[in-house]
Amino acid sequence: MQNGDVNVRMQRIVAVAAVLLMIFKVAAYFITQSVSILTDALESTVNVVAGLVSLYSVYLAALPRDMNHPYGHGKAEFLSAALEGGLIILAGLFILIEAIRNLIYPTPLQQLTAGMILIGITAVVNAAIGMWCLRVARRTKSLAVEASGRHLLSDTLSTLAVIIGLMLIMITSLQWIDRVVALIFSVVIMVSGYRILRKSLAGIMDEQDMEVLHRLAEVLNKNRSENWIDLHKVRVIKYGSALHVDAHLTLPWYFNVQQSHEEVERLNAIVQQHFGDALEMYIHNDACQEFSCRICSKADCSVRRHPFERKIPWTVENLITDKRHGQ
Repeated sequence: MQNGDVNVRMQRIVAVAAVLLMIFKVAAYFITQSVSILTDALESTVNVVAGLVSLYSVYLAALPRDMNHPYGHGKAEFLSAALEGGLIILAGLFILIEAIRNLIYPTPLQQLTAGMILIGITAVVNAAIGMWCLRVARRTKSLAVEASGRHLLSDTLSTLAVIIGLMLIMITSLQWIDRVVALIFSVVIMVSGYRILRKSLAGIMDEQDMEVLHRLAEVLNKNRSENWIDLHKVRVIKYGSALHVDAHLTLPWYFNVQQSHEEVERLNAIVQQHFGDALEMYIHNDACQEFSCRICSKADCSVRRHPFERKIPWTVENLITDKRHGQ
């Protein structure tokens, strides 16, 4: 199954689960009148909207390239994650206002045991689906699925905190604890939303993915050919679950077109072996120059002008530089 199809299936599960869990939490709120349970119910409402938007975004991202979208439709995932992050922040603000209002005008709590059982069930389901989402996202590199997974896990933690708060209320009879828990988790929810929003905006603005660059540098150093004299101007762009890498590869100047093509194909094969088909490389060939001799370890070069001095390890810092090494 293709990554796009896996992402769509995962988001369908998230969307259906979000609707069912929201019903459970809303029922728990009406039973207990707990404002901290209301925070959970409101976040689940956001989950429903975000789940449906994410489902549509991964469906778009899975569509094949066309004339109008030569790099595919993967950017839709970033827009989905940005919307989800914004909705989470708005939910956090609403919860904050509601918690403050209940501190001033408290509502008596009731049937806390039944409410805890209902939201306890949602915590277990959220945790299971959230961890499943993160496993899928690590495999498919989908930001939308990752955002859903992290959101569900943060929802699980907030639900557990609500349960602990309700247990303390039952033990101490101090009902103001309910409002304080809601205040604390309104802030936690807003921080979670900001992190999702920040990561999605980084993708929209084509911010370098440093994690991918570090992995790429490690893979290339371990499998480096002596014909690959230099590698620079490396750029990584994410389109949803797809990665596009541009790079300049310096090869011996006397290589013909066929030889250069074979070296590029070898490099591509090594990268795809470690990253899969989700990564696409575009490599520009540069011919070596006289200054390249000092960093070239090629043993059988008959046109060498200078002795080999040192081999430059490919790190993230020197891979992304615009300047050729050895100058």
